[in-house]
Amino acid sequence: MPYVNIKVTNEGVTPRQKLELIEGATDLLSRVLGKDPATTFVIIDEVETDNWGLNRENITTRRQREAAG
Repeated sequence: MPYVNIKVTNEGVTPRQKLELIEGATDLLSRVLGKDPATTFVIIDEVETDNWGLNRENITTRRQREAAG
């Protein structure tokens, strides 16, 4: 029973894109590991950019700094 957890920032991922992620992860596990799609769980967590950090700063701050040029 595979479990895949995909985390993305909450910046407008559409329902169609989420479905593509679910289908793609499921297909990958089926093709590579022979896992049954009926027992493959894919969870997508959308994370606030304040709660996602890179190189000592959160993404909100990073994007604001980059936009200011």
